[in-house]
Amino acid sequence: MMQSISTLPPYLSLAIWLPIAFGALILFIGRDEKPGLTRWLSLLGAIVSFLVTIPLLNNFDNAAHGMQFVESAPWIGAFNIFYSLGVDGLSLWFVPLTAFITVIVVISAWEVIEKRVAQYMGAFLILSGLMIGVFCAMDGLLFYFFFEATLIPMYIIIGIWGGADRVYASFKFFLYTFLGSLLTLVAIIYLYNASGSFNILDWHKLSLTMQEQTFIFLAFLAAFAVKVPMFPVHTWLPDVHVEAPTGGSAVLAAIMLKLGAYGFLRFSLPITPDASHAMGPFIITLSLIAVIYIGLVALVQKDMKKLVAYSSIAHMGFVTLGFFMFNQMSVQGGIVQMISHGFISGAMFLCIGVLYDRMHSRQIADYGGVVNTMPKFAAFIVLFSMANCGLPATSGFVGEFMVILGAVQFNFWIGMLAATALIFGAAYSLWMVKRVVFGAIANDHVKELVDLNKREFLMLGILAIAVIAMGLYPAPFTDTMQTSVADLLQHVSVSKLPQ
Repeated sequence: MMQSISTLPPYLSLAIWLPIAFGALILFIGRDEKPGLTRWLSLLGAIVSFLVTIPLLNNFDNAAHGMQFVESAPWIGAFNIFYSLGVDGLSLWFVPLTAFITVIVVISAWEVIEKRVAQYMGAFLILSGLMIGVFCAMDGLLFYFFFEATLIPMYIIIGIWGGADRVYASFKFFLYTFLGSLLTLVAIIYLYNASGSFNILDWHKLSLTMQEQTFIFLAFLAAFAVKVPMFPVHTWLPDVHVEAPTGGSAVLAAIMLKLGAYGFLRFSLPITPDASHAMGPFIITLSLIAVIYIGLVALVQKDMKKLVAYSSIAHMGFVTLGFFMFNQMSVQGGIVQMISHGFISGAMFLCIGVLYDRMHSRQIADYGGVVNTMPKFAAFIVLFSMANCGLPATSGFVGEFMVILGAVQFNFWIGMLAATALIFGAAYSLWMVKRVVFGAIANDHVKELVDLNKREFLMLGILAIAVIAMGLYPAPFTDTMQTSVADLLQHVSVSKLPQ
């Protein structure tokens, strides 16, 4: 894969450092006695940070091979470490998606967060910049720096603004994700010793023995599988989602889970193609367990947040399933599923947050007949639940359909097993909607509910437009990634074993 230094403005650096700068400014000048200023400054920072990502989409060349918008400058010269950024079709959409979700999260917290407003908003803006850095980094150590740094603001967000067991959840989140990453650091140092460079594209060209490839694949798997999270290292996610504040859950599901899946595309598949093929059946098996078993686990949940958390694990199972069948349709489907899941899961958690703000309960049994008092809200949650179970004309259908098509090309029975997820998805999504939204008004608390205000309507309306637009016209998403996916698959099909 070729890369050339971009003559365009440094859009990637702006996308990374603008939200971090705004976040730092808000932490410095924000005061609880003047929350209005903090909120408006946060919204301005989030919107400006989103706007600087738009030129990436406008100037991206779909037919070009390799990295685009490349920036490179010496960082730690003694070790040949560079501040090196670039995006291709595999990572492009995650930059604006991250900035977009941050805007929505700032709006969602507008009236809800009343204490430590500056710290809350600042943490999310800094987190946004760090996550964008993960998708843009083309130096292995820079990637690791951003990948690990994302833990700090999320740890603080869960630990300060979370539920009753927030300290337990934040420790569990940090320990699970940090321990897995230590092995990745060992693999990065090994690759540096083998190539004399931290440039990820240089690592793609390395000839490694099967033993070396297996070690590196497993080291990366330790970090990426936990982050996705894959079965059986998924147990931290439901606990963290239940305790996290609404904005924390939305960002965790919409973006942070994607960091692990993206790692497979950028590291595991191109650096260790032989090991990836050898371990493919193992990853496919784990992915199918996630798709089917976790879907059944979601069916029996009594807490709405836990149900959506388990559904996230099932949907991310589709992503890893798509990547390890090594065909164009399934890999593209996996990436489309990642983008779509960003919209849908974020929207689902924000809907649950709207109910929680009013009744301070996430238990399905405490609701019933919400449509009678909150008809606008009911329309949104029904739409997002339909998208969550893959209804055609919503974004949820596109990625799952492509992965199933790719799975059938790979092996009919794997395709059939993957397709059962659509049934389970419909079962748990619609059963939750039936019990929460429809029927007679269940109790006096539901009777007193007030429908969406303008802020909540705006937030959910923007996400609804995104879900329907992507479902009706997915071409802008699939077109940008076609060349990069073809390059990746060509790379993976060539053995890296020493001749």
